[in-house]
Formats: sequence, structure tokens, C-alpha cells
Amino acid sequence: MSIITQSKRFLPHELQTRFYACKIYTQNKYSVAFVTRRYKISKASLMRWMKCFDGTKQSLMDKSHRPHSKHPNAHTDQEIEWINNYLRRNPTISMIELYGKLRINRGYSRHPSSLFRFLRKQGYYKLPKPKTKPYKPKPYNTPKLTGIKWQCDVKHVPKECKSSSLLNDQKYYQYTMLDEASRERFIYHYDEHSSYSSVDFVKRAIAYFNYQPLTIQTDNGFEFAHTTNTEKIHPFNILLDDLGIEHKLIRPRTPRHNGKVERSHRNDNNRFYQHLKFYSLNDLREQAKRYLYRSNNIPMASLNYLTPLEMREKLNN
Repeated sequence: MSIITQSKRFLPHELQTRFYACKIYTQNKYSVAFVTRRYKISKASLMRWMKCFDGTKQSLMDKSHRPHSKHPNAHTDQEIEWINNYLRRNPTISMIELYGKLRINRGYSRHPSSLFRFLRKQGYYKLPKPKTKPYKPKPYNTPKLTGIKWQCDVKHVPKECKSSSLLNDQKYYQYTMLDEASRERFIYHYDEHSSYSSVDFVKRAIAYFNYQPLTIQTDNGFEFAHTTNTEKIHPFNILLDDLGIEHKLIRPRTPRHNGKVERSHRNDNNRFYQHLKFYSLNDLREQAKRYLYRSNNIPMASLNYLTPLEMREKLNN
């Protein structure tokens, strides 16, 4: 408590405090002790303010504390001229090289730190802005066998891909299921974003892969989990419970935890949606079916340049 009181004692007084303390003192009704006690100021401060006080607040405002004359040990005008001439002719010169030229050619006898402090005050050699540390992902144990964990997510189909004959307010969605070990994917498109679509998609994914996983990992979207506190069981969880599959939810608003399927969606934008034009839901599904075959046969650096289908065959043998 004493430390706080001591620190407050040395804080600068506000302009309002200075003005009213001087104003009351000039009325000659109150003693110096009363004024200093009331405004919690020292007698020396009050007397110093009174020398400047002319009845206005402006007279009590802080003025510059810059000295009127140079310090005896400051750089001389001749030395400053030498430094400026070298910097003008060599704008990219380093401080050490500049110090060497001054010492050898001009007889500069000051310490290098003195030159550095002077240049810093002139705006040279400013410290770079501290960089924010990049995010370092924690080690992730990717399954070594297929069927351990699938990642599932939903992507909005860009409206630019729709034909002009389709309704503007009609939206389409790509459901994606990815096996973490092999990176093999299954995609299917719907015209609604709902728990019904999620349940149907899981059944189609199991039929496509011809096996079911131990765990399916999703985000916290309403198509996979209830967003409000309720005792009802989500249809997606009912299906997974019946199949004996664990449903794992990632941390809210942390899509990097589902990073493999999120990364695949970025590839879809570059390889598929930038060149897509569809005229109906069935047309979209047909084009996506051909694209799925292509994407599962593209080598991946993360798989040591094997394709997802080749990795699946390798892991299963």
C-alpha cells in the first residue's frame, strides 16, 4: 500500500489542479498550508506555478524542457557536418563503416556508441518493428492405417459456378469426407444444408469407401451437432451411435483442427470450381463425380508423392 501511495505522490499534477490552486491562493483568503493541504501539492510547486500564473490556464501549461544551449559533450557542428556529408553520399552505409571513415579520414575520436545514439536521434538505424511469432502447430498423430479417423466438412459451392438459368437464391453445398491416413476423399453435393443431408452423406461415404471408420471428426455446425443446450440427440449422432462410430467435435472456431479436409477444399477451388459451370444439381453431381476420380489420382507431397488411391493400397497391404 505504501508503494502505491509513494508512486502517486510523484505523478504530475493536472492543469485543473494547478489553475484552481493558484486561483484560490490569489484571493488572499486562505493560507499556503490550507491550499497545499486541500490540493495535495507542495509549497514549492505552488510558488513555482504562481511565478507563471497570469489568471489563465494557458500560463500554467507545460512548456518545452529542451535545453536552450548544447551540452558541452554534444557533437559539434563540424562533426555533424562530416556525418551528414558521408550519409548524403553513401545513403546505404552501415554505422560501423561510417564510424571507420570518420575515425580514419576525419580524426573522429568519440566512442561508437555516441555516434549510434546521435544517428538514432536523427532517425537513422531505427529498430525494426517486432514481428509476431508465427503459429507453430502442435504435433499431430496421423493414423497409420485407413479407417481410424475420417474428417468431414461442408463447403458452399460458389454462386459464380451456377448457370443463369438457375435461381439466384438457390444454394448448393459440397459435403466432403476424407480419410486421414490415405487422404482419399469422397464428395457429394446437396441443395440443402441440414442434418438430413449429413446423415445421407455418411451412408453414401461408407458405401463409397466400402468400410466404416472408428471416428468421424467434424466442426460444430448445426448440420452435425445442436448449437443450443438441449437434451435432444442430433440425428447425426443417432446414426453414428447405431453404427458404433465415435463422433469427435473440434474446438469451436478452430478450423485448423480439421486441417486436412479444409486444405482439400482450397484445392477444389483451384482445380474444380474456377472452371465449373453447372446447369442443375444432377449436372453438378455428375461433374463432381468425374473430378473426384481425378483428385484421388493426383500425387501429394504429404504422401511422399503417392496418390491417395496408391497410399490406400499401400496401407492395406
